[in-house]
Order: sequence, then C-alpha cells, then structure tokens
Amino acid sequence: MKLKINNLSKTYKNGVKALDSLNLEIGSGMFGLLGPNGAGKSSLMRTIATLQKPDSGTIEFDGINVLEDNIALRKILGYLPQEFGVYPNMSAEKLLDYFARLKGISSKSERKELVKKVLEVTNLYEQRNKSVSGYSGGMKQRFGIAQLLLNNPKLIIVDEPTAGLDPAERHRFLNVLREIGTNHTVIFSTHIVDDVKELCHEMAILNGGKILSQGTPEQAEERLKGQIWTKVIVREELDTYERDFNVISSKYNQDNTLNIKVYSSEKPDETFVAAAPQLEDVYFVALKSDQ
Repeated sequence: MKLKINNLSKTYKNGVKALDSLNLEIGSGMFGLLGPNGAGKSSLMRTIATLQKPDSGTIEFDGINVLEDNIALRKILGYLPQEFGVYPNMSAEKLLDYFARLKGISSKSERKELVKKVLEVTNLYEQRNKSVSGYSGGMKQRFGIAQLLLNNPKLIIVDEPTAGLDPAERHRFLNVLREIGTNHTVIFSTHIVDDVKELCHEMAILNGGKILSQGTPEQAEERLKGQIWTKVIVREELDTYERDFNVISSKYNQDNTLNIKVYSSEKPDETFVAAAPQLEDVYFVALKSDQ
C-alpha cells in the first residue's frame, strides 16, 4: 500500500499558496509530516482526505485515484482533524455503537465485539461508561482514534493530535498511535519534533507548501554529521553571532547564558565544539535553508 502524490497545488481565494507542486510518496507504517504552523500541513491532510480539491495534481492510494473516486477512498480512510465536533452527553460505548450502526454494521453482537476491541486498543475500556463530553483532551483524542478504527481503515490521517495535551496524555496518545501504526498507513502531521522522533520510521519536512526534506530520522541526522557546532555565549552576544554565523537555534542555560548551535560545513572558529546532530537540528536547518 502506497500513497503517491504528484505535483499537488492549491491556492486559496485570498492568494495564499498552501500547496506548491508538492510531490510525496508514503508507504505503510508511521509517517511524520513535520512543519511549522502555516506550512500547509492541514491543507495537505484535508486534500488527501477528500475534504477539498486541489487546483492541480494527482493522488493515488492502493490503486485508487483519490481525486476521481473519493468515495472509494473514504471507505478505507480514517481521519482525525485538529478539532472534531462536540459530543452529546452519551457514554463512549453507546456513542461508538451508534457510529458503528451508521457505518452499516447491523449485527448487535458484531458491533459489541468491535466497540470492545477499539476501546481496548485506545486504552478507554475502563472509561467506556463515562460521557465522552466529560473526557479530558487526551481521552477525546483517543476516542477520536477509536471512532476512526471502526471501519478498519487502511489509511489513517491525524492532524496535530498532541497539540495542547499535557505530557502524560501525550505519552498515552503516542502509545496508541504506535500500536495502530504497525498495521496501517498512518500520516502523522505535527509541528512537534519530539513526536516524530519518538514515533515515525519515516518523515518529511514541509514548509510553504513544499517538501524540503524526506527520509528516515536517522538518515536526516546522518546527513548533518560534522556540520553542527555549539558554543555557550552570553545573551548580549547573540545578535553578533547571528550576524556572523548561521545560528539555527539558541537555548537558555540555568545561569542565563545561551547555548547556540551553528550549521556550517567547517568549524566556525576554534571556540566552537562539534555536536552530534539531533532531529531538531535537521528541522531548523531545513527551515532556515528555505528562507
């Protein structure tokens, strides 16, 4: 199963070019789509999910021409947008049973078994009798995954799912995605580098509607080997270093000094120390190179 996207473009009426001749190929497993807010991630997710039409280009998944036969894709698609609805005052179990009936599962025993399975996969079975409207943010996100798993989708799209979750909820949600990612093609859109590092075996960096980089996180880090340098400076020196060197990031230390990272094929000067590339460095280098 492969998702193939060729020359996809989309410009909105306000003149914003959300997708710019974008090309991407995604296989099975967890695929991370990493980019800042406004990069075009949601536009791409909505286009793949057949919620909007592009101006040009093609999308194909598992033999389906997505833009010409969106009904065929929707039958095998699970989509969790950034924000998804307000739930009635019903328990998770009853609401999932209702959704299963809407999906055409008429057998009560079959629905019961299916609902039990998706609740267990998403670690919500113990809370099955609680009202979904009273769930925490992380539980609602996991319920969203349970809902989309009802029709056993081949392609799953999750758009910024961990934004706003506390660390514990984020960890539980990522564990759920990790489990379902072994048997599905999952596109995980996020601006959080650590989510991709923890979860995805392959990734792409998107900005300005274009793919800037694609590969495994390990390959991306390897390509920067010997090109990331670090140094501790005082805050007042930052402007000078940003002017003289290709500073990709700066972080405060406990003593209010700054740890800066510089991208350079050669050692910037004798005061710098080589640093092992991290995925965060890959991300910042890609974005800065695109400026």
